Amino acid sequence: MALFRLPSNGPAALVPRGHGLLLRAPQMADFLQWSQLRESSRAYLTPWEPIWPSDDLTRAGFRRRLRRYAEDIAADRSYPFIIFRESDGTMIGGITLANVRRGIVQAGTIGYWIGQPHASRGYMTTALRVLLPSLFGELNLHRIEAACIPTNGASIRVLEKCGFTREGLARRYLCINGVWQDHLLFGMLHEDFHG
Repeated sequence: MALFRLPSNGPAALVPRGHGLLLRAPQMADFLQWSQLRESSRAYLTPWEPIWPSDDLTRAGFRRRLRRYAEDIAADRSYPFIIFRESDGTMIGGITLANVRRGIVQAGTIGYWIGQPHASRGYMTTALRVLLPSLFGELNLHRIEAACIPTNGASIRVLEKCGFTREGLARRYLCINGVWQDHLLFGMLHEDFHG
């Protein structure tokens, strides 16, 4: 029954673009720009992310990350995207659709990060708006979920501007920066999406 699986036999190769942004799966050629953006944004990102592995910004660490991404995409578990500004190829940040569940659920969880030089300029809101049609369309999802720390006002604004509904609070939900943190839970249903 097509309702409970991807419309095709294999995972979709998604490259959403629009409003001056291009989203695509990471490639080895992205390593230098990715590692520089992450390193220069480390202090900015640390309060909102899990503790980084000691080799996170190394070429070997990135290569392992890409192998895991390829396995996850092939298994329809996760879809990572790097966000680029089309005008000059500048890397802005990243969005990942993770924890994809099929069967009677047809849902996945969105997570994202933005480099500090590009924060508070509307890029993440735009990138998420560019991605949502592919998640509800090509990936045939019924529900997209997101969670963020209650003090992360910027992330809350992104989700609300994109039309997500605040659905509750999960106590000590994720281990962020070494501490189990409460998270606000957000969701968007296919029928809520007006893309």
